[in-house]
Amino acid sequence: MDREELHQSVEKYSRRLKDTKREIQKGIVGQDKIIESVLKSLVCNGHVLLEGVPGLAKTLFIILLSRTVEGAKFQRIQFTPDLLPSDIVGVTVYEEKRGFYTIKGPIFGNFVCGDEINRTPPKVQSAMLQAMQEREVTIGRKTFPLPSPFFVLATQNPLETKGVYPLPEAQVDRFLFKVLVKPPSKKEELKIIEQNVEIMEIEDFDIQQVISLQDILDMQETAKNISMSEEIQKYIVHLVDATRHPEKYDVEEGIYVQWGGSPRASIYLALASKATAMMNNRLFVIPEDIRCIAHDVLRHRMVLNYEGKAKGIDADSIVDSIIRSVPVL
Repeated sequence: MDREELHQSVEKYSRRLKDTKREIQKGIVGQDKIIESVLKSLVCNGHVLLEGVPGLAKTLFIILLSRTVEGAKFQRIQFTPDLLPSDIVGVTVYEEKRGFYTIKGPIFGNFVCGDEINRTPPKVQSAMLQAMQEREVTIGRKTFPLPSPFFVLATQNPLETKGVYPLPEAQVDRFLFKVLVKPPSKKEELKIIEQNVEIMEIEDFDIQQVISLQDILDMQETAKNISMSEEIQKYIVHLVDATRHPEKYDVEEGIYVQWGGSPRASIYLALASKATAMMNNRLFVIPEDIRCIAHDVLRHRMVLNYEGKAKGIDADSIVDSIIRSVPVL
């Protein structure tokens, strides 16, 4: 892809993403940063974990997003303690007249909402691993490819401790972003009351289809061609290295970090920064692109030690310290 062709593609998809954001905002008041983070993840062909208390429209969000995409298949999985892996991926059954055949589960969709994913045991959570990483699932003796694009947006409630199961680190690492959903401001909440004074149906938001499945695949390829200098690449590597060896960079509260990010953190920082540049209609990555997505990429990839957990140390504050401590070369 030459520079002129890249410029036209970036301009085109930057505009499409803004149109998508505007459609979602018809039903979601505020939360602009959340919307942008999810769209960036879509551009990166990644998945998002939304963490927030009930009632913040996390599930509504992905429903509205899927409504903006022409031809998209939306599936919702409500995770419960009695859920089985076959309830997610599907099952092979036998009938006398038909013989063996496969019934595919709800994982077969373009947009999959995993609602309250931490309410189900690790055995069931693991059913998502192959799907999220390889974009395929094994049912019986056969392996089936998932639709393309394939996007998982999972939600979890951070408050409850009874009847919930912490996500395995291996699964958490499969999420490109972990986004914290916070309550709206008072001004935004007044608007929410005005907008939802009566119970509204999804159709009442008049969501328009402004993007296609092929557009998503094309913009994913376009984002890969965004330019990234060697200095930016080194900056990313040093940021991730600071999560593993905070003492080398004089990171405040670094003593509370037990494990840092894996090379997947570096890969995702690079991809997400390219998506950020494309959304801002730029052909190259700047340091600010990395800083604005660093928290979403790194907060769930650092494991705090017992002392840090006991003192209630916030992973975001450590990321802030890393950003302050690591210079751009």
